[in-house]
Amino acid sequence: MSESKAVRLLQGYIWYPKDAEIDLGDFLPERLEPDIHLLWDEVRPPFTFFDDGTLAATQHIFQFTALTLSGDNPEGLTPWLAEVLQAKLEATPPGVGWQLLEDLREL
Repeated sequence: MSESKAVRLLQGYIWYPKDAEIDLGDFLPERLEPDIHLLWDEVRPPFTFFDDGTLAATQHIFQFTALTLSGDNPEGLTPWLAEVLQAKLEATPPGVGWQLLEDLREL
């Protein structure tokens, strides 16, 4: 049996207008099988505007992390996870934006 370690699979950002009543937990589960955990924490962005000119101060912005605690090699999980998360994020209401990045590093 291999030793368990936390490995970040995907990381990115999710944002939506501050006046929108959105609970990310309604769209994103906290856990997916096999042993993948989804975390999101609100952050202050290091920029003032988005590329489209939207003021960052008008948005709730969350850093998103998907990680596994499995000791197995996680590289094969990333394409599947990206597809699953893409479908879930596309089901969010209008005005929700996101960016996901592959990030295979131990935590």
